[in-house]
Amino acid sequence: MTIDGIDHEERWMQEALKEARAAMAEDEVPVGAVIVRDGAIVAHAHNLSRQKNDPTQHAELLALQAAQQKLGSLTGCTLYVTMEPCAMCAGAMVLMKLPRLVFGAFDHSCGCTGSRVDLTDHWFYHSVETWGGVLETDCAALLSEFFQRKR
Repeated sequence: MTIDGIDHEERWMQEALKEARAAMAEDEVPVGAVIVRDGAIVAHAHNLSRQKNDPTQHAELLALQAAQQKLGSLTGCTLYVTMEPCAMCAGAMVLMKLPRLVFGAFDHSCGCTGSRVDLTDHWFYHSVETWGGVLETDCAALLSEFFQRKR
């Protein structure tokens, strides 16, 4: 389904990319996330691990927490994130009963929603419908740029 020629998934991933760019501007690993329900963003976040000196401050986890606090339940929500979630974030999605995940770049070293393992698909009492590779090139390019600067 499209709006003005832009696929819904791409539209929301563009919003997640804005968050990733904000992370990069703050010298954080450029991962951004938005949570959408009923066609509106209900939460957004980007990585804060370096600023907070806390490796758990991932964009996905921060967005999930904000949405949960605001809504009380993630029923009907979709999380859009620029990079495939890790084990911690995938576990949080299951525990919080997130219905749907859409991510951009695959993480072949640590991804836990399809690349290395898939913790969101029938391992536990709740499964998360997962789609990967949305605007993958744009999401991966931002990550590559960040890490090339660091070398």
